[in-house]
Amino acid sequence: MPAQDRVPAACVHYAEGKGEAARAALHAFLDALPGQAGFLGAELLLSAAQPELTLVASRWAGEVPPLPVPEGVRAWVFQVQASR
Repeated sequence: MPAQDRVPAACVHYAEGKGEAARAALHAFLDALPGQAGFLGAELLLSAAQPELTLVASRWAGEVPPLPVPEGVRAWVFQVQASR
């Protein structure tokens, strides 16, 4: 495996919600993440192409701890396979 493809075990957590209530809940969710073990950083994402949709993308060193995902929000964890 090329050196640039070798990354430490890391994960990305995505949380997705629709509507204003989900946007407010995800903003509060984002604010709570820095206190979690392994937290590396996160962003609240909006798109003009899908204005009703709000995402929180967070990066984690190792496994993602159990997170209090807001009601009505869907979430997924992805393992980082390569990074540049």
